[in-house]
Amino acid sequence: GGEKEPASTIRIDPVTVQNMGVRFQAVVKQPLVKSIRTYGNITYDETRIYRVNTKFDGWIEKLYVNFEGESVRKGQPLFEIYSPGLVTAKEEYMLALKQFNSLSESTYPHIRDGAKRLLKASETKLRYWDLTAQQIEKIKRSGKVTKTLTVYSPAKGVVTKKNAFQGHLVKAGMHQYEIADLSRVWVDVDIYEYELPWIKKGMNASMELSYVPGKRYEGKVLFVYPYLSAKTRTARLRLEFDNPELQLKPDMYANIFLESHLPGESLVIPQEAVIDSGVRKIVFVALGKGRFEPREVSTGVEVGKGRYQILSGLEEGEQIVT
Repeated sequence: GGEKEPASTIRIDPVTVQNMGVRFQAVVKQPLVKSIRTYGNITYDETRIYRVNTKFDGWIEKLYVNFEGESVRKGQPLFEIYSPGLVTAKEEYMLALKQFNSLSESTYPHIRDGAKRLLKASETKLRYWDLTAQQIEKIKRSGKVTKTLTVYSPAKGVVTKKNAFQGHLVKAGMHQYEIADLSRVWVDVDIYEYELPWIKKGMNASMELSYVPGKRYEGKVLFVYPYLSAKTRTARLRLEFDNPELQLKPDMYANIFLESHLPGESLVIPQEAVIDSGVRKIVFVALGKGRFEPREVSTGVEVGKGRYQILSGLEEGEQIVT
């Protein structure tokens, strides 16, 4: 009248089991935490790289920022440029302004409107050529057209490239400076394919540098690349770290620590308890009194220290052969 045991049950004399030194372990339920340690390479935040060029041809008459690596603030003068086309456009604006001032009191609306439209068109042309509102206002106030135009830094950062030289002919669209804002940096990281299930966008990441011992920087996963490297079978992540003291410099190597927590609790067993035939995964469950049942299981993610998450086939507290 005892409970019916599965037909596949194996019986071994308990003394033999003891002599063989068979070890058992209970199936446990616990939160799943995976620690991943890897290396990263610090690089520029591409959204914070600014390229300085002009929309007109001209000659650089004066250079204010002379070398790569120089720190610049937003709005700092970079160079002065002379452009015949720009001087002509400024003179056209001055003429339109004088005409508007003299005709603004006209009793004929169409004359007033025509002068206003001409002024607006000539001001728009200057704006399209990247003159600031202050520069246009200065022309308006002084009533003078200067020979050169000052070009300012669009952002606070470090000069990473400089093609500008005094006396150089500059063609429209040619980059004269590249300025990188390093107050935030990206870190490119490679992880193994089997670690991918643990990674998600927005999760926390921390970093240590060998040259700044004891200090840990906190950041996050910004992007998980949607493909693998064919040669190394690794996946690439992009991390993001704030860098207010500019200690993090592009091309530095860093130690990266990622810790992932899966929601809820899961059944966990040691890896050595699983016999993997390639088709099925089998675990031997101890039923007591020398009886063992081979049980097919399905496994989930691999947990650190050689353990598997069990999705089905076992119950919490069951004794298994390890």
